[in-house]
Amino acid sequence: MSGTLYFVGVGTGDPELLTLKAARILGEVKNIVYIQKPKTKSLAYEITKNHINKNARLLPFDMVMENERFRANKTYDEIAKEILVLLNKGQDVAYICEGDSLFYGSVNYLLERISNDILVEIIPGISSPQAASAALKRPLIMGNEIFKILPAILDDEVLLNELQGAKSVAILKVGRHIKRIKNLLEKTDFLASAKVVEYASSEKERYFGLIDFKDNELPYFAIILCRRGKKK
Repeated sequence: MSGTLYFVGVGTGDPELLTLKAARILGEVKNIVYIQKPKTKSLAYEITKNHINKNARLLPFDMVMENERFRANKTYDEIAKEILVLLNKGQDVAYICEGDSLFYGSVNYLLERISNDILVEIIPGISSPQAASAALKRPLIMGNEIFKILPAILDDEVLLNELQGAKSVAILKVGRHIKRIKNLLEKTDFLASAKVVEYASSEKERYFGLIDFKDNELPYFAIILCRRGKKK
């Protein structure tokens, strides 16, 4: 008999925002898989460590968090192979990831490598736009509005087209793109409302107006939220 593979979204930082179902599964499963930057601690593990089965086997995989597709694909291949070995032994496996399991998450790449014959269960978690919205006490969307989620790595022409006429926007993966994003938001009359939230829901959480930001880069766990006409 094959084991069950659980993809568990663990939220953005606050361990208390872990769902009851996620906490239960992590307390039962004895193989916990996750990725981490080399020589660093996994945020997903730090969020869940007090809920993980005391007898669980921890299986961290180092992942270079850069746009090196070949190296990333190789790591995902290795993770999928290790998971498959455990499942074929009849053992359950939980793969934990920050935020929501299928929201720009590593789970998407693993699902591509998992056979349809494998029993998979996906447990959603709090995503970064939700956590950032709560931190700002500002709604993401109201009434019949359209809410857009835009990766900062898109070309300027694409971003301008998406921003024009939008009411509420979240911009992710900003990092070193901050200057061009700030310029694009100014062109589309979003800059006055744009707020940066770093490490939403964690102990390191902070937020501030983008208009006052002078540095050249934002942390990996940072998001920009803006609403047209909103000044606070």
